[in-house]
Amino acid sequence: MESSDTQRPLACSVGVMAYNEERNIGRLLQGLTDQQLSFCRLDQVIVVASGCTDRTEEIVEAAARRDPRVRLVRQNRREGKARAINLYLKEALAGGFDVCVLQSGDTLPEPGTLDALISPMALDASVGMVGAHVVPVNSDATLLGGIVQTLWRLHHRLALVQPKAGEMVAFRNVVDRIPEDSAVDEVSIEAAVRARGLSLRYAPDAIVRNKGPETVADFIRQRRRIHAGHLAVVRGSGYAPSTMSLPRVARHFAADLWGHPSRLASCLGAAALEATGRALGSWDHYVARRSHAVWEIAVTTKNVSES
Repeated sequence: MESSDTQRPLACSVGVMAYNEERNIGRLLQGLTDQQLSFCRLDQVIVVASGCTDRTEEIVEAAARRDPRVRLVRQNRREGKARAINLYLKEALAGGFDVCVLQSGDTLPEPGTLDALISPMALDASVGMVGAHVVPVNSDATLLGGIVQTLWRLHHRLALVQPKAGEMVAFRNVVDRIPEDSAVDEVSIEAAVRARGLSLRYAPDAIVRNKGPETVADFIRQRRRIHAGHLAVVRGSGYAPSTMSLPRVARHFAADLWGHPSRLASCLGAAALEATGRALGSWDHYVARRSHAVWEIAVTTKNVSES
């Protein structure tokens, strides 16, 4: 299905949610504003800084002086990523942009990522949301680094078959807010986009770098929060992301291991830690009724340049 949008670049707004990102935010903003674009026009970059106690706000303000497209929105305290996103969505909706992009403050886009991310929507009016290809910088020379690499390889393999969004997403400007108690913002947006009859896509050439946890505690904490968040979305909207299907995940896991037997230790480690995270997340959701809307930060994920 061809879209009339192919006649012009889509007007794009980017929202970056940041909490104490002084080690990464400058490079992230430079990476965004330096993007070479054909399918979109980058008109706005809003950084929502939530209760930052480091130099994040200072760095963003300096970037805003250099580039008028960059703007800082302050939250005096952390109220959860979903609330920060809703502040951004209010600004983007008022601006009348065609497309919104959400990027985590602890990630870095590769050159060409923004165009690759938005091109499916520029070429097809039925596409409502596109997910980027997350590539971790963690070295697989360590067991936990190999586990992080395994997790994102599986995410990539699965998303090629059934799209699942991650650390950087683009979507049409049709979502005015997400539930403020959401712990998995991208899945909440997926559910809202699908409810409007629009489809999801995955852009494997839209590379965004991130850093996975470097401690077992941080890894389990992150996977626990994500699984509890997925269960809450299923309960609230009936929408389940593709990674919720254990048989589907198991098939891709087996295929990854079959092709590379040397990955046995990291694959088994990933399975064990993921199972632990899902068990704890299920406990939080079904028994403890624990909210993960304002979650504990995994501090070992904060500097993408470190591996």
